[in-house]
Amino acid sequence: MSDSPAPLADPHVVFDAAEGPRDLVILGSTGSIGTQAIDLVLRNPDRFRVTALSAAGGRVALLAEQARQLRVRTVAVAAPDAVPALREALREQYGTGEPLPEILAGPEAATQLAAGDCHTVLNGITGSIGLAPTLAALEAGRTLALANKESLIVGGPLVKALAEPGQIIPVDSEHAALFQALAAGTRADVRKLVVTASGGPFRGRTKSELVGVTRDEALSHPTWAMGPVITINSATLVNKGLEVIEAHLLYDIPFDRIEVVVHPQSYVHSMVEFTDGSTLAQATPPDMRGPIAIGLGWPQRIPDAAPAFDWSKASSWEFFPLDNEAFPSVGLARHVGTLGATAPAVFNAANEECVDAFLAGRLPFNGIMDTVTAVVAEHGTPATGTSLTVADVLEAETWARARARELSAKATAEARA
Repeated sequence: MSDSPAPLADPHVVFDAAEGPRDLVILGSTGSIGTQAIDLVLRNPDRFRVTALSAAGGRVALLAEQARQLRVRTVAVAAPDAVPALREALREQYGTGEPLPEILAGPEAATQLAAGDCHTVLNGITGSIGLAPTLAALEAGRTLALANKESLIVGGPLVKALAEPGQIIPVDSEHAALFQALAAGTRADVRKLVVTASGGPFRGRTKSELVGVTRDEALSHPTWAMGPVITINSATLVNKGLEVIEAHLLYDIPFDRIEVVVHPQSYVHSMVEFTDGSTLAQATPPDMRGPIAIGLGWPQRIPDAAPAFDWSKASSWEFFPLDNEAFPSVGLARHVGTLGATAPAVFNAANEECVDAFLAGRLPFNGIMDTVTAVVAEHGTPATGTSLTVADVLEAETWARARARELSAKATAEARA
């Protein structure tokens, strides 16, 4: 985008514009991103061909149905004990006399697929377990359609060391929006990135008004249908904090030039403000198939990938400043992003544990960020001057998860005393 090295995600650089149908590997195929990606593929058989699928293993009937619809060569599950049920589900889908796809199983199965022969790997796995597949796809020279923001956040330096210019196409709605808006100018033209947030189900509440909110209330997102972890992250705005770190890493823009603004309608997915005072916004009705289509098809656009606006109908679009006191997660994310090294991994891992505790009824809603903040503070400033390794990330995550569980249990015990 300018004289300096290209950022990880650059709309001006096409990593590999292949002709004919693109061979895809979809990781996390039974989740929200994966199922919508498959819908897009089935509607565009002339553009895409899926060769392999991976999933955690909890929805084997759906995974088997997807494998038959797409006629994939390989199916992978993270849980080895899901293999018998998967094999039976595949037999039911394929019938007798038709060969079944190859089955891979275990924690490394998705990573093995990511390094396989294909054009694009869509990483739709949730959580930092997506780091190894991300690294494998990059090392194998695949285009990476990245929906797994956690892998970039916890392993930023590792990802940056492997990724070639244009090799990563972001699939998050916010980062797909920034990606498209950035195509209008050079990096030198960019004044700031503006990341929009719906505000979640608790927009407008003060911190004291968030005391006692329930699991069901937190899972009732006003505009997006997502998995439980991402939905809770949207309620705490941790998701937005992670996206600020992601924007910094993807586009090489300093943290003080990345702003968050609340936009309840979720029509504008993010904006780029340029030095001449103009702001470019990318807008569509809330639907992840648009960002997925960008990730899978760039630099081409996929016709009718997602619904468009009906401009004959009136609508109101609102924007509000972020309440940092009620939702301190974005500020904390900026802090750990600035610290770098293992700090983002600690932040993310502690949050994942606290979200699990909240969903299980072991931690109050405000306790999520209180506990994450305490874990980050205990971790302190990471050592600098040494290269980050996968082992460093895993060690930091293991410590953060254990400490978050300890503090969550202590808070629960004190509340019941």
